[in-house]
Amino acid sequence: MTDLYVSLAVLGAAVLLSEAVRRTAAARLFPGVYWIYLLEAASTFQLCSCTHELKLLGETAQLGPSVGLTLTYVVTVIHLTTFRGATCNPSGALESVCRGTSGVGAAAVLVACQFAAAVAAQFFAAAVWSLGLSDVHVRHQRFGFRCFDPLGGTLLEAAAVELGCAFAVQAAAMHVHRLDQKVRAHFIAAVITAVVYAGESISGAIFNPVLAFSVQFPCSGHTYLEYCFVYWLGPVLGVASCILLFEKLIPFLSGKSTIGPDVPAVHKQKKKTR
Repeated sequence: MTDLYVSLAVLGAAVLLSEAVRRTAAARLFPGVYWIYLLEAASTFQLCSCTHELKLLGETAQLGPSVGLTLTYVVTVIHLTTFRGATCNPSGALESVCRGTSGVGAAAVLVACQFAAAVAAQFFAAAVWSLGLSDVHVRHQRFGFRCFDPLGGTLLEAAAVELGCAFAVQAAAMHVHRLDQKVRAHFIAAVITAVVYAGESISGAIFNPVLAFSVQFPCSGHTYLEYCFVYWLGPVLGVASCILLFEKLIPFLSGKSTIGPDVPAVHKQKKKTR
């Protein structure tokens, strides 16, 4: 249990550090474009840092699926309630460009901030593990912080799982505005926990290109391009297919030209909850 308590402390430290950056930025930069970039960077750092620790704990501590899924759910709720509208996902920036709510240049800077934060999270995780605060950290340090093949299936199977996970989470985000405000974060967290349970053994159920870049890409077993195929192309296609289905195909088949007034509301709510 000591390993679990140490990992919980690391998770808390990552969240508190990120929240301190967000609050400082809000006090000095809000409103403004720099506030948005710093918000994305801080929140992406939090997401990646926590996932690094949870992944290590799940792979080495043998806590059991119930504890792992409970941690996934609780940490996801914390993320959703502290991100303050940050997407922490390049797919969100790409979607905003396609919808015309953001320019290509602004989206590119946003994605760059996300990837920079993902790299920073790698250094943060390595620095914490180097302290040897738990047996899990000591063993991981002994192996040079190496991680091994994260795929439990073929490349096509893993890409299909990432596509399906991204589709499910995107669909939940697009329709969560119909629920009461108090349960929205819990609903999205429940969906994410469910897809993690369903797809973790095959691809790790990352469904986020920048998170995969931080957590999965350093692992051995496959080439960089193969990881791009699974963890970048899969989620992007999942998000795109979900939007096309619910905003184009279904309205077309039902005789409606578009979703209309719901689109901005959905997009705004998705930003708040992803």
